[in-house]
Amino acid sequence: MTALFGSHAARLTAGREALKLRLAYGTAKARLWQARAGKRPGARGRSSTRGRASLTNLNISLTNFNMETVSMNTPTVNHQFGFTSTTSDVLEGVDLTGKTALVTGANTGIGFETARALASAGAAVIVTARDTAKAQAAVGQITNLTGNSRITPLVLDLADPDSVRTAAGTVSASLHILVNNAGIMALPERTLSPQGHELQFATNYLGHFALTLGLHDALAAARGARIVCLSSNAHLYSPVVFGDLDYRFRAYDPIAAYAQSKTAHAMLAVEATRRWNGDGIRANAANPGAIATGLQKHTGGLKTPVERRKSIEQGAATSVFLAASPLVEGLGGRYFEDVAEAPVRSESPGMSGTGVAYYVYDARLTSLLWDVAAELIG
Repeated sequence: MTALFGSHAARLTAGREALKLRLAYGTAKARLWQARAGKRPGARGRSSTRGRASLTNLNISLTNFNMETVSMNTPTVNHQFGFTSTTSDVLEGVDLTGKTALVTGANTGIGFETARALASAGAAVIVTARDTAKAQAAVGQITNLTGNSRITPLVLDLADPDSVRTAAGTVSASLHILVNNAGIMALPERTLSPQGHELQFATNYLGHFALTLGLHDALAAARGARIVCLSSNAHLYSPVVFGDLDYRFRAYDPIAAYAQSKTAHAMLAVEATRRWNGDGIRANAANPGAIATGLQKHTGGLKTPVERRKSIEQGAATSVFLAASPLVEGLGGRYFEDVAEAPVRSESPGMSGTGVAYYVYDARLTSLLWDVAAELIG
């Protein structure tokens, strides 16, 4: 990973100007879509709150992009938690009896710890994995560790739209907590999903976007549901490049592709809150930090400085805090790390930096991404 991050870091110096060029490219692309539909740039179109919008109906202008349009969220949550806090710490005194949670990628790593922690607090937990054997094994382990028998397996392959639709269709009762945790990282070679999308973007973002849409009714029925979207500090390395989501024109970069997918996932939390606030649904993004898991199998292991590393219990703490703590009741559209709301960055903080990039909160970009994603998943 050192070489991968090192080569990518050299390109970060052009961050602000490169972002303007990328956004301009996205503008040109949106206008091309509009022109093909016989619409003038900026023409208004109807957009569904459930996400079934058409690319020909994009009501957005990125030409005059500037910092003043970005919603700078002011930290509002004050508590005793921080970098070293664990899932046990943030769940102390929390009772989730009567609530149902679904955790993607819950068979290993911080996904497993998130599911275990929620189950230990009394929640019924739906454990997803890409095959039946892994899901069932995780269910058995969590049941044995917590004594909670309300743990059920669910097969889910986020890169397979049919699998996502099937999984979402099995959840008919109220869903109080959705933790979009699963992900892949830094594929060495550009790899496309069967639908032709760069696989990290397809798995980390598009799959979770489709799942979240499919679970809307179950979330709304809970009257106060929470969604947690796992992001990463890597999102600081790249915005969403609307004109070239799948690296058909740019040279493929494993870390940049991962970064784009994690930016998109954080933006999902912001836009879901904006669109579904009236349904009582709140979503937040979480950066778990640097944890040694199978996620780094393509990078040669964890290369983060030792002082910035966390245990799995510490890494899952922010997700569990956002999923279950009464301290964030009613809060949505935010980005958290180290169990606290992150400061907004207007420029790259460099390697192993912290904070949330300003483009994650830009309402024009989050709305555009939602509409584009809705078109891409069909």
